Amino acid sequence: MLFRARRAPESINPKPKAVATRDVVSDTLPDGMKIAGAWAWRLLAIVGVLVVFGLLVIQLRDIVIPLMIAVLIAALLVPVVQFLVRHRWPKALAVAVALLGAIVIVAGLIYLIVWQIRQGADDIQNRSITAYETFQKWLNTTFGIDSAQLNDYIEQAWTAIQDDSAALWSGALTVGTTAGHFLVGALLVLFATLFILIDGKGIWNWIVRLFPRKARAAVDGSGHAGWITLTTFVKVQIFVAFIDAVGIGLGAFILGLPFGGFPLVIPITIAVFLGSFIPVVGAVVTGTIAIFVALVYLGPIQALIMLGIVLLVQQVEGHILQPLVMGAAVKVHPLAVVFAVAAGSGVAGIIGALFAVPLVATLNVMVTYIASGKWRETTRPQLKEALKQ
Repeated sequence: MLFRARRAPESINPKPKAVATRDVVSDTLPDGMKIAGAWAWRLLAIVGVLVVFGLLVIQLRDIVIPLMIAVLIAALLVPVVQFLVRHRWPKALAVAVALLGAIVIVAGLIYLIVWQIRQGADDIQNRSITAYETFQKWLNTTFGIDSAQLNDYIEQAWTAIQDDSAALWSGALTVGTTAGHFLVGALLVLFATLFILIDGKGIWNWIVRLFPRKARAAVDGSGHAGWITLTTFVKVQIFVAFIDAVGIGLGAFILGLPFGGFPLVIPITIAVFLGSFIPVVGAVVTGTIAIFVALVYLGPIQALIMLGIVLLVQQVEGHILQPLVMGAAVKVHPLAVVFAVAAGSGVAGIIGALFAVPLVATLNVMVTYIASGKWRETTRPQLKEALKQ
């Protein structure tokens, strides 16, 4: 009994050996190792979630990409609808005018370009043949390159361009190339844009109610902050496209491209403006049209000058407008804008480059808003009602 009485205090709450071993190991680790370990497993968890989310987006790309395009279009058209509604237009009429007006404007610009090209198709074809024959004779006389060697060089260059363009257009999120995929995607964009314009607030309130009640204020506030950033991005993107178009169009005008017949400076400017909305290659491809026209109609020296103008405009856009103007507008550092576009184009081609900056900017503003704690002080009346449900 005496032995049991002495052993009783030790056997009441015995300390597990695993816990004791863990405490000893933890005590022997330096503080830096503990902090690094804590950060490491949290970062691994975040990366794991991002990878799963990315794989899910890839599997649902035929739905996700049209939805994201619709959100960008809606970010442009919602202010127009709100302006019309404030001037006592019916909501349905305002939505119809905004959406149909955008479609008519874009279709009209595209039709103008195609019409001008068709008007001068024969002339441009004849001038192209003449310019090619002149160029071939010059190469043969100056460098001794005959037509067979020139054709081989052209085939090699064309193959390289096809390989590079295939790598650029392809990617994890590339839209299907068949007509069926394009038609379905276009319809999804149209219907998604229409519903966002009609009942965007109702859709967002439904999304907010999917979260726990304590998190709804943060989600709602961050969503509104992200939407403001997204609308700002669209406006700045239009400004950047306008600068590209004016720069290349003004250069073509100064260089002497005629206004009458084909080619026209105005259609080239419109083509550059529309192409600038396609990141990485849009303005380059449309600028190449201006270079080709200058080569055919004005000569190689003017074509080289036009090439310099296009490259200058692209450098101004890539190193000044996009990083500085876009970065300041969407509250993202210019270096982050550059790397976001590069990473997006590397991962998902054109689609990745298109959504890289708005995605990074929107997420940055939303995370910053949640971390700041402003959502604890400002709550919308609509959210208060949602919290009670």
